[in-house]
This record gives sequence, structure tokens and C-alpha cells, in this order.
Amino acid sequence: MKERVEQSLERIRPALQADGGDVELVEVTEDGVVKVRLVGACRGCPMSQLTLANGVERVVKEDVPEVVRVEAV
Repeated sequence: MKERVEQSLERIRPALQADGGDVELVEVTEDGVVKVRLVGACRGCPMSQLTLANGVERVVKEDVPEVVRVEAV
């Protein structure tokens, strides 16, 4: 599942990088929780939670249905 999550993050990464940010995969737990770290301009951005929920989480769950949620660490 981790490889599929990585591929999914690659799909959204260009949009984040266009705004000076990026996302790093930290961990995929056995119970379907994906832990990511927002970096660059995304780190500390007031819109980062919206980006995480409406961007990263939506795409990852679409590509990897076993994912329960995506959370920032």
C-alpha cells in the first residue's frame, strides 16, 4: 500500500511545488492512516489544512481506497 500512496502523492506533488511547497510521506499505518509532512511554503501556511483535506487526502483516498485518513505530522 505504501508504494501506491507514494504514486498518488506524485500525482499531487506538481501542484504543491508550483506554490513553493511539497509533501513527504512519513508513514502508512496498518490501519490505513497515512502520515505526511508538508514542507516548503506549505509548512505553516494558513491554508495547509485545507490543502491537506481537499487536495492530498482526496487524491490519496481516490487512488488508494484502503486509506482511512491522511494526517499531517
